[in-house]
Amino acid sequence: MQRTISELGRLWHEVLEDLGQQINDKHVFDAFLSDSFIHSINNNLVIVAVNSDLAEKIVKTNYMDLINASLKLHSQDNIKAEIMSKENLKQQEVVEEKPLFFANSVINPTLTFDNFIVGECNRQAKQAALYIAANPGKAFNPLFIYSQSGLGKTHLLHAIANHIKTNSPGMRVLYCSADDFFTEYLKVVRGEKEQVAMKDYIAKHDVLLIDDIQFFSGKRETENFFFQIFQRMHNAKKQIVITSDKHPSELNGFEQRLTSRFSSGLVMNIDPPDTQTCVAILKSKINAGPLDINNFNEAVLNFIAEKFSKSVRNLDEALNRIIFYTTSFKPTKSITMDVAMEAVQNLIDVREAKTKLNENRIITTVAEYYNLTPSQLTGKSRLSEVTTPRHIAMYLIREVLDVPFAKIGYIFGGKDHSTVMNGVKKVENELKKSVPLQTAVNDIKNILNQ
Repeated sequence: MQRTISELGRLWHEVLEDLGQQINDKHVFDAFLSDSFIHSINNNLVIVAVNSDLAEKIVKTNYMDLINASLKLHSQDNIKAEIMSKENLKQQEVVEEKPLFFANSVINPTLTFDNFIVGECNRQAKQAALYIAANPGKAFNPLFIYSQSGLGKTHLLHAIANHIKTNSPGMRVLYCSADDFFTEYLKVVRGEKEQVAMKDYIAKHDVLLIDDIQFFSGKRETENFFFQIFQRMHNAKKQIVITSDKHPSELNGFEQRLTSRFSSGLVMNIDPPDTQTCVAILKSKINAGPLDINNFNEAVLNFIAEKFSKSVRNLDEALNRIIFYTTSFKPTKSITMDVAMEAVQNLIDVREAKTKLNENRIITTVAEYYNLTPSQLTGKSRLSEVTTPRHIAMYLIREVLDVPFAKIGYIFGGKDHSTVMNGVKKVENELKKSVPLQTAVNDIKNILNQ
């Protein structure tokens, strides 16, 4: 939520007008609220400055419900207020003005739990992260999340940080990558006092979020330094959250005393997203971008979801290519399979180019086997002597080449991916009981293998 200074001023002016009418004691309002103002805003939390510690205590105790209700009404957002005295704000600014370490490690305010798309692949990991964010240091310490690259581990770390900053603004959160940690350690490695200062700086935080811990592998001194920090924070019931590309037991180059501690809390994994989750991710990203979701053919979303499902980064890359292509290179409002294929063509690797040739060969081979033409197979005829070979061709393209259903539909005259799924499923079921069909499919496979 981005607001200008003037917008914040107008918002708080409207809130104060409400409070002035609802608080019966004018002396109280004049003494503790009349000169208050919005100091800053972070996600859905506004920091309101009042003139004294006593004012902070009075307002927090008696008027928070009124303030939050008025903020929600006039901002039309689900935002809440945090009341702080001017003196406390000044002290906080002095502390946060010049961090001694990790000056470049920042929390991304756009990565929240609200925009983390959930599917069966990541549901438990998100639930664990949300629980930790709501109860830091209370249970499951450390939380260890592992997965392949690009599946949302970093998003969850930032979501934890943003949730804590919004709901527990007094808590101190430090996020950094293992690479940044190593860089900071190199600065202090030769100085005992500097090492102590770095340990003290990290340990004064309530939550430590470390991304991609696997990069500590083989760095014994860094591991030992981190182990001391881990022990200190863990003993003080400070929350630690770690991400990695492997389960703790599979981390090579780590001392056993460290990996055993990684496993001592809660270990959660994230699997690659299924097609349904990928489609949901795409829709969320499209809704947040410059294009209208209604301009996307559903088959396009299914095609991208199937073809680029190995990671969310792959989905981002494909979608960004389509957005660029359709807004800058070849402007169009209707994003069809033709447009999408043109846009992402360069992202498809050499194997995909070979696959395209094999698709044509399968269609030609099946057509010749049944004395048909390729155009009859890819056409619209519903005669049984055509539909059965067509389904066989779809089945073989899917089974042999693992081509997405949406793309098979595109090859066969723009058929819906659900139509292709039904055709492939029909062949799979018939193969279990039909000897003639088994013979035909085996014959065609033998021809293709020649």
